[in-house]
Amino acid sequence: AGCFWCVEAMYEQLPGVVNVVSGYAGGSEKNPTYKDVSAGRTSHAEVVQITFDPEVTTFRALIDYFWKTHDVTDPRGVWPDFGPQYRSIILAHNDEQLAEARASRVEARSDHEKPIATQIVRLEKFYEAEEYHQDFVRRNPNYPYVVRIAYQKLDKLGLERP
Repeated sequence: AGCFWCVEAMYEQLPGVVNVVSGYAGGSEKNPTYKDVSAGRTSHAEVVQITFDPEVTTFRALIDYFWKTHDVTDPRGVWPDFGPQYRSIILAHNDEQLAEARASRVEARSDHEKPIATQIVRLEKFYEAEEYHQDFVRRNPNYPYVVRIAYQKLDKLGLERP
């Protein structure tokens, strides 16, 4: 759903979410770095891995929320970050999650005039991003991208600024 800083800050606020880790996935290169991914020199996307309490929320609820967080119809990426490394992508851990994500996409289509561009694929490997990216919005409240972009996205979704 674009830059992992924003996605992490959004999902951390949802009930039942236990942990959100920024990272890279969806590509073929081993051990990608932020320098390479953000420059578009890999086939990976910036992503987050979400751990949740199934007694409080479900994978389906998290995916249903995903469709509301960004423009899922833009194949160029997620505003203001464009390029394949910022593409809209759902990476499922198993066949059940793949089916849930695909069913959710079918239902979400009615909310959009244009076709949904989000990829839904099986997760092959998740690479955790460098430590300074974890909890970036909370740890860097005055960073220009956080002030101009992340806070705007959080405000639009009715979420708190960390």
